[in-house]
Amino acid sequence: MSWGWIEQAIMSFISAAAFGLIFNAPRQMLPQCGVVGMVGWLLYMACIEMGMEAIPSTLVAVIIVAIISQLFAKLYKTPIIVFSVAGIIPLVPGGIAYDAMRKVVENEYDIAVQLGVKAFMISGTIAIGLVLSEVVNQTIRRLERL
Repeated sequence: MSWGWIEQAIMSFISAAAFGLIFNAPRQMLPQCGVVGMVGWLLYMACIEMGMEAIPSTLVAVIIVAIISQLFAKLYKTPIIVFSVAGIIPLVPGGIAYDAMRKVVENEYDIAVQLGVKAFMISGTIAIGLVLSEVVNQTIRRLERL
């Protein structure tokens, strides 16, 4: 693991844990929030390194974030939203949205539209991944009851 990966791991951990703090997550759950965000971001980065595009990489990472969030919610008897919201924060395309707005101000509309669409698609992918994971979780729960 190179220093770049270590930096990415540390910063994604801090950003997810800090958002958990802002989101009023229980203080004893902040390290777990950081771990969920860190795992999601590192998985996203690994997918990008393997040549995947940003949108499928985001989907893979969000599904894993949601699965880990479900496991932590059961393990720590805490609502799943505490972990899933903090965990997706490193994946939110804020930088892309900022660049899109900057391009609008600079009158480079063609690039702005491309970046805006990409930010929108990544945001939609995050929502789809969370919903898909919850559907799978509910299906597994129903099958366990049978």
